[in-house]
Amino acid sequence: MFVLAMRSVRHRPGRFVATLLAAFLGAAVIMAFNALHDTAARPGVDPVSGETLTTAAGVVGGYGTLLVFFAVASTLTVTVRGRTAELELLRCSGATPAQIRWMVVGEAVAVALVGAASAVGPAMLGGRALLEVFRDSGQVAPSVDASFGPVALASGFGVTVLAAGGAALLALRRATRRREPRGRARTFFACAALIAGAGSVCATFALPATNAALMAPAAYGAILLSVGVALPAQRLLKRMPAGLPPLSGASGRLAVWNLRERAGQLAGIVMSLVLFTAVATATLTMQSVESEAIAASGAVKSVDAKNLETLNVTVVGIVVVFVCVMLVNSLYAATTYRGREFGQQRLAGATPGQVLRTVAAEGLLLTSTGVLLGTPAAAAGIVPFTVVRTDGVLPQQAVGIWAAVVGIAAAVTLGTTLTTAHRMLRTPAVAAVAVNA
Repeated sequence: MFVLAMRSVRHRPGRFVATLLAAFLGAAVIMAFNALHDTAARPGVDPVSGETLTTAAGVVGGYGTLLVFFAVASTLTVTVRGRTAELELLRCSGATPAQIRWMVVGEAVAVALVGAASAVGPAMLGGRALLEVFRDSGQVAPSVDASFGPVALASGFGVTVLAAGGAALLALRRATRRREPRGRARTFFACAALIAGAGSVCATFALPATNAALMAPAAYGAILLSVGVALPAQRLLKRMPAGLPPLSGASGRLAVWNLRERAGQLAGIVMSLVLFTAVATATLTMQSVESEAIAASGAVKSVDAKNLETLNVTVVGIVVVFVCVMLVNSLYAATTYRGREFGQQRLAGATPGQVLRTVAAEGLLLTSTGVLLGTPAAAAGIVPFTVVRTDGVLPQQAVGIWAAVVGIAAAVTLGTTLTTAHRMLRTPAVAAVAVNA
């Protein structure tokens, strides 16, 4: 089965481009930041510089590991779902479930290895650029030289390969599951995340306003709350109400029906939108409040404050990049597999414009669901932090940041789905149905 997996990758490379991109970006981020561990371990590095580099590598490396897994998992889930007929044919031909698992995992691991190997060069340049940022801000001594060694390589290859293998197994299990899951585990984890998030947010009130770690419990609370409200996304999509005022026409009703029928496939996209909305809005707003509070007091930012600001901006940047990659990959794959559906709609009398309006309505509903779920989670972290830090309730800059985040989410979702659907509609309807039959 390993030989079959290698032939599958070699003869159909286009099917694995999305997974390769996710693995490449993930390995590049992980290796670039873990190179800071190698730099901190060099002889002659002072304790303050070493602590700064180690903290940055640990925090961002942890976020990067989780994001790599989610990015690869979301991509592989959609890809494996589209190969259900192929996998069923292999089983009918005599392949055992274990052999199919090894084939899918082998494909994922091979693509991950190629992606990680391709990321070594960019990661070296990224590690040097990160060190320059810390030098320019005065957080690291100018005498510290960049290093790219075993920690960066081992973490990059190890995390990427393990994430790809684990994500492939998870995607295969979801795609070949014969019955709908009961959802008890998902409900348990959702409740646990909500309880932990509420506790973390409430812990903000126990810290003094000048504590350097004041932002941590509020930010972690917002992340946990967003996870808690995102986990039941599949159930919410299945119960999407029809006849919503903005989408009350035929395209809107068809979009709602499509979302209900494809709830399991689209739940991951909604979760990505929820996490993106909550994490980006909460972190950027709290950092803006912190910077304004320091400027108003006339105090000079300490090394710890600069470290925290750099980490917050970096984490948000990584989240934005990976969520965009996950959304683009998942939406592209999900829309590409609908070629036969679009062809059937056109043969039934629908015009290309009507098909595009339905796809746009689906993207609007997905974006609205993700934003509506992520906004309260972000506000739950912003309000306690603002109350403790400035005696206010909701900062003025929150609205502008939220609008920018929502604009990016809508642009990525609608842009990807409409562009892909428009390309699919170029194929004649009869040919689309015949090819995908």
